[in-house]
Amino acid sequence: MKEGFRQSMAWLHTWSGLLVGWILFMVFAAGTASYFRDEMTLWMKPELHAAAPARVSQAAAIDLARKTLEAKAGTSRRWFITMPTRRNPALEAGWIPAPPKGADPNARPKRRNFGSVTIDPATGQELAKARATRGGDFFFRLHFDLHYMSALWGRWIVGFCAMFMLVAILSGIVTHKRIFKDFFTFRPGKGQRSWLDAHNVSAVLALPYHLMITYTGLVTLMFMYLPAGVQAVYHDRSDAFYADLNGGPAGTTKPSKELAPLAPLGPMVAEASRLWRGAPVGRITVTNPGHANATVNVVLQEGRDMTQDLPSLVFDGATGKLLSDPAHASGGAVQTRGVLYGLHVGRFADPFVRALFFVSGLAGCAMVATGLLMWAVKERPRHLKMRKDGSIGFGLRLVDGLNVAGIAGLLAAMPVFFWANRLVPVGDVGRPEVEIAWFFGAWALAAVAGLAFPARWMWRLQLAVGGALFALLPVLNAATGGAGLATSLSQGLWAIAGFDLVSLLLGVLLLAAAYRLRARTAAAPRLAERAA
Repeated sequence: MKEGFRQSMAWLHTWSGLLVGWILFMVFAAGTASYFRDEMTLWMKPELHAAAPARVSQAAAIDLARKTLEAKAGTSRRWFITMPTRRNPALEAGWIPAPPKGADPNARPKRRNFGSVTIDPATGQELAKARATRGGDFFFRLHFDLHYMSALWGRWIVGFCAMFMLVAILSGIVTHKRIFKDFFTFRPGKGQRSWLDAHNVSAVLALPYHLMITYTGLVTLMFMYLPAGVQAVYHDRSDAFYADLNGGPAGTTKPSKELAPLAPLGPMVAEASRLWRGAPVGRITVTNPGHANATVNVVLQEGRDMTQDLPSLVFDGATGKLLSDPAHASGGAVQTRGVLYGLHVGRFADPFVRALFFVSGLAGCAMVATGLLMWAVKERPRHLKMRKDGSIGFGLRLVDGLNVAGIAGLLAAMPVFFWANRLVPVGDVGRPEVEIAWFFGAWALAAVAGLAFPARWMWRLQLAVGGALFALLPVLNAATGGAGLATSLSQGLWAIAGFDLVSLLLGVLLLAAAYRLRARTAAAPRLAERAA
């Protein structure tokens, strides 16, 4: 009975991983890259590389942002200020223009109407307008929204695959009798045995991470997957539910007819930081500046707490008086959901913990990839035995092609996105979508080639192309106006230097994998000749 149960779990583990494995590999790869989406976005805006790392006080930075907003958006109904951090040294000031006469003041504005400016906090000067790009946010959205389809459908597909992933992990734990012993076992050059060892090591190496990231990924979209509770209480007023969840007002407050000067922002930020025991402020939102009912919402800077629901304080914009209760605490359910959400996105992590998350994500990619490849390696002898002409069936050939397309093809297409960022003309209309089209175009080309020629030489070619494109990104950065590796290291621009170094490392690893495949291919005829 025990053996039968284990065998049934083995079957479940195999098929729950195989059927959605290619989507899961993309989700893992894009999600892992998203841990450094701020660094990716900064790298993809070389116009901002001149901004010095933030060394100014928050009061001085806020004063610079306010002066800029008063000059550029004095009649705006809402201001946004994003404070500089180590990961993004520039000071961001944005605004929503006042609605035209006769328009509904509470209507949601269109994103294209937003205004923004980037300021060097050290000098107070406006930086050159950065090129339009989705930056690292593209990979972040891709790993749960997909692309070229409704975001709702994308999230349902990814959630369905995440459930399969959770089943595969749990059934894999049951299947492996010697799960921890296998962690210390790797036998290279042994065919199927080597793939199994690699799969076991990559799975057990970051097993707690794999369980956490899969389960919390489902939690982040829990209200979409399980909407009945919200609908039962709030009916169709989802805005009211999210306002209660996030502790803010629902909708947009209409500006009053009475005008009043905005109180200094510095004392409000200083008071918020004092109540948060010296922690810095991350974002400031000013609603209805210049009106008597103006409010200032101050949010704690990310990286200070594990929860994704960052604490915020609301001040009266005209008087500077604190309106919200600093001792207010959310309920246990809200706090639990915030921590699980925060664990998934990892915004709380310092550089070391973020690097551990990144390495664990790479282990997840290896786990999924080796599982897909192991199935093909395991099935090949049976197919060759069944067919006397030495061919394989359509199913195995399809899996071989999808493996090339979904693994090597994706790894070759990801650096194309960054190359497009520097090669597409800055003034092109719809530039962000052009960069994305380059990525999907390269992936589609690699997928067609992989499905047409699912052979080892195709693996070698696509891994070599991806490795070369990754390894040359630092050269591309320096040649197209960005801060080169030597410059970024000497000036302490660690976000840019880190991106270049990680790209170089990934490129070397992919090139080494391609070379190893070439060496094994060259050795195969010699081994066959010796055997004869």
